[in-house]
Amino acid sequence: MITTDFVPGSPCWLDLGAPDVPAAAAFYGGVLGWEYESMGEEEGVGEGAAEDMEGGMFRSDGKIVAGLGKLTEEGARSAWMIYYSVADADAATRAVEEAGGTVRVAPMDLGEWGRMAQYSDPLGGQFAVWQPGSNKGVEQVDAPGSLSWTELYTSDAAAAKQFYGSVFGWQFSDMPMPGGEGTYTIITPAGLPEERMHGGLMQVAEADLALAHGRPYWHPVFAVADCDTAAARVTASGGNVQMGPDDAEGVGRLAVCLDPSKADFVVLAPSAPSAG
Repeated sequence: MITTDFVPGSPCWLDLGAPDVPAAAAFYGGVLGWEYESMGEEEGVGEGAAEDMEGGMFRSDGKIVAGLGKLTEEGARSAWMIYYSVADADAATRAVEEAGGTVRVAPMDLGEWGRMAQYSDPLGGQFAVWQPGSNKGVEQVDAPGSLSWTELYTSDAAAAKQFYGSVFGWQFSDMPMPGGEGTYTIITPAGLPEERMHGGLMQVAEADLALAHGRPYWHPVFAVADCDTAAARVTASGGNVQMGPDDAEGVGRLAVCLDPSKADFVVLAPSAPSAG
């Protein structure tokens, strides 16, 4: 489970790069009930600065659950970026380079909030790190309308385990997929029991990575109270349901979705805990 104590190597933040910020805010508001708060509403930020920034925060039940910003990178696809907590972004950058990854955004300070950097793994999967300052990360996780899991689709699971294990010290546990459809790898932060698992990775064919032009990609899983209702809201709001809703034994009911700009995410209504 994801928690907000944000131990090193655990997911602590996520934001969406969208070509149309107001449209994305409306979509996720309609699907997940999120409220969008422009950064222009922060004290001391004027309207002109807000227009330049074109971004802000999503809140659920008043708590920050994600960020939203304007997609500015030439040729980039709209996608969610997942950030993992680290004690030292510069040390993480060295570890990424030593393990064969690429630095996309060098470590940079974001005021007193913290320090961030963005990378690509050796096969092109994009991710980021966050060295906390006054801001540790999102304020709510593992509850309806918030992040509950992170997932990597990759064409080489062994290489991914070697790379991310080297960078973050993650622990991995393999389990067979239902129906003999391959192996799913559970990810747990270094030194913690498997009950603190925060994500998974799965090897897929390169043809199944068309969304990212053949490169691996991470996506968020958002908890919802009712998967079918959330999936219906996705299509009603202009998105697309790629798979599901389907039941996953011991996990819950889930659907793989695209927003109107084809950023991918999953909605999951978790299974009720077993009695006893």
